[in-house]
Amino acid sequence: MTRVRKHSLLIILTLCLVILAGCGGASSMLPASTPVPTQSGPASKEQPVPVVSGSQISGSDIPDTQAFVTSTSSTGHYQLEVPEGWAQTSNGANVSFTSNLNALQVTLTNATSQPSASTVRNDQVPTLQQTGRAIRDVKVRDVQLPNGPATLITYTSNSDPNSVTNKQVRLENNRYLFYHNGKLATLTLSAPVGADNVDQWARIARSFKWV
Repeated sequence: MTRVRKHSLLIILTLCLVILAGCGGASSMLPASTPVPTQSGPASKEQPVPVVSGSQISGSDIPDTQAFVTSTSSTGHYQLEVPEGWAQTSNGANVSFTSNLNALQVTLTNATSQPSASTVRNDQVPTLQQTGRAIRDVKVRDVQLPNGPATLITYTSNSDPNSVTNKQVRLENNRYLFYHNGKLATLTLSAPVGADNVDQWARIARSFKWV
């Protein structure tokens, strides 16, 4: 009888160990209904530079009294309002306007369909992270503007090194994607982190339209 009891006890202990092992394995797995976090693409090796408040950088804010003029691209068939007096550089349908560390850039590329927040996260964002300067804090959402829908990417990045001092500043960026008849216009607005340009940036983005 003693041998039988010992044998039964060993069987019970073995079963308990098997059950406990099974429970441990299950706890390390995500439930089927739990969403898996989106994996970002490999970022560039450049590290973010320290943030200097935009209020400490001369000319980082676009003045509330800033005058705007309409810029039209006959090649790209689009127009938008831009701050008057900013330095302009054009290359075909692509154009940029700069003032101190503030920048406004429009580039035109071919596209097959209207982008959405979902497609942008899978396509443009990984490319941006790989090719940009220490891209961080990326957020994507669809927006409705007066002249049609757009997708907005917000992120922070390093500026290009100063040609004289080689110094960089940390920038905040709003990038709008506009689609029309096989063309994708990318409007990027950049300024030092902390600059007070919310209203002016909104005005520029809301003014963009195809012509």
